[in-house]
Amino acid sequence: MNTMIFRAGPLAAALLLAGCAGFSADGGFGPVDGMTRERTGQSPVLARSGDDDTRQRARATELLAAPLTADGAVELAFLNNRGLQARFAELGVAEADLVRAGRLPNPSFSFGRLRHADGTTEIDRGVTFDVLGLLTMPLAVGVEQRRLAQVQLDAADEAVSLAARTRRAWVRAVAAQELQRYHARVKDTADAAGELAGRMRQAGNFSALARMREQSFAADATARAARASHDAVAERERLVRLMGLPGDTAFTLPDRLPDLPAEPASIQGTEQAAMDKRLDVQRATRGTETLAKSLGLTKATRFINVLEIGYQNQSESGQPRANGYVVELELPIFDGGDARLARAEATYQQALHHTADVALRARSEVREAHAAYQTAWTLARHYRDDVVPLKKRIAAENLLRYNGMLISVFDLLADARSQVEGATGYVESLRDFWLADTDLRTATTGGSPTP
Repeated sequence: MNTMIFRAGPLAAALLLAGCAGFSADGGFGPVDGMTRERTGQSPVLARSGDDDTRQRARATELLAAPLTADGAVELAFLNNRGLQARFAELGVAEADLVRAGRLPNPSFSFGRLRHADGTTEIDRGVTFDVLGLLTMPLAVGVEQRRLAQVQLDAADEAVSLAARTRRAWVRAVAAQELQRYHARVKDTADAAGELAGRMRQAGNFSALARMREQSFAADATARAARASHDAVAERERLVRLMGLPGDTAFTLPDRLPDLPAEPASIQGTEQAAMDKRLDVQRATRGTETLAKSLGLTKATRFINVLEIGYQNQSESGQPRANGYVVELELPIFDGGDARLARAEATYQQALHHTADVALRARSEVREAHAAYQTAWTLARHYRDDVVPLKKRIAAENLLRYNGMLISVFDLLADARSQVEGATGYVESLRDFWLADTDLRTATTGGSPTP
């Protein structure tokens, strides 16, 4: 009796799974939302219906009405980025595979009719059922569940990566816009100095060499302003693409980047956090587990790959109907399944080495990202506390000297240019800090900060 219960166990489990097979209400999106929100502080959006599109457009209009923040840019990317929605669509594919794996295999019906020379007719009828598929259903469902979890990790990884790329693009766009203004001011100053030098040269109060120096600086300033203008357009367009906005969408960016934090973040615990939260580490680990379970399924079906049992009915004219059954079994004569098993084992070993490599790389990237973060914070603080204030004090002293007729107007203009260049250095260092901050967050919780 115990033997019969043991043998009926797989069949009962398969029937139970078949009864529970169905699609979830959120299409498997819940875990993706949770993992993304934990790492970015914002929830991605899964577009499904026309009502969702209406709400998304209304929210996008609200975000674009005010100067766009970094969080607002990420939210717009979650709302509109089509590449992200394409990745989310893979959740439906994986869930469909899971539901299909949890349903009973369809039976097969066969029908045959033979007419003999003596006028009698023979009719064969048969119904067969895939018993092996039924017995291995629990294993197959387990494999598909892990594959769905893998796809959910991939989707969350794509969302977190998109958030990081959007933040970087926002930082670069704001910085490029601010640098464009500074370079335009330098150009205006250089143009004024060049025009004044030309007039003084005509009056005989300026040497040809001094005038050419001012002209050379004006030419360089014009080139730098042109490049800065192009960079501002290019960085803005990169941000537009990530946010999934049409080219004619109007929006404004803040005038300047956020201020430098009072203290840099600590590296304590970041390596362990990377091991616990990084999605690429979790994805590699889950993939290895999935392959391990798949290897178990391969071993279970190594020798018996086809096993079908069915009912058969045969009738012939003038003869009583014959009933019976038919068993179809693949004989492992030429292929014993060893090649399939060896392939699965080699694939599993490959996954093990890949997982170890991902974990090692993750720890190294966290250390590197924190070093870059610390250096960027120190450099930005140096510009903010030392370079920029010094430039301002020099400018104030030179203005006093100019009012006292101790220096020329060209010295004053040159000092103004130097002051602006100091400000651009601070903007660039502040931009590099916020980029390093994004890279550190990504390396700790998301994945590799390097594309």
